[in-house]
Amino acid sequence: MPRWGPGEAGAQAADREARLGGIAGRVCREIARRTGKETRECVLGHLQRGGTPTNFDRALCTLFGTKAVELVADEKYGQMVAFAPPQMISVPIAAAIGRLRRVDLNGNLVRSARALGICLGD
Repeated sequence: MPRWGPGEAGAQAADREARLGGIAGRVCREIARRTGKETRECVLGHLQRGGTPTNFDRALCTLFGTKAVELVADEKYGQMVAFAPPQMISVPIAAAIGRLRRVDLNGNLVRSARALGICLGD
């Protein structure tokens, strides 16, 4: 359900984009209402979902953002930013999604996942 920031109700809100989220509280209250049990919501923050960003993470995000802004400034729409070390490049979205990419079932990541007991659906 769309929410608006503090003090952005009514006509002011019509000029703003909706900020999505907040369903956890509604679900929590509904479960409590239906079960009569105490419930608590827990909203995971960025650090819990992905860990503490490293300096490389921050620099990489800056490079992605910079290239994206350059594409917009150059009116190059229908493109996505890709990291082709050591530089950022633009790739037509159709080219990025136009072919099936397969994972090597004997590759290091798949073998490591299986060694950890992760089910890959096979």
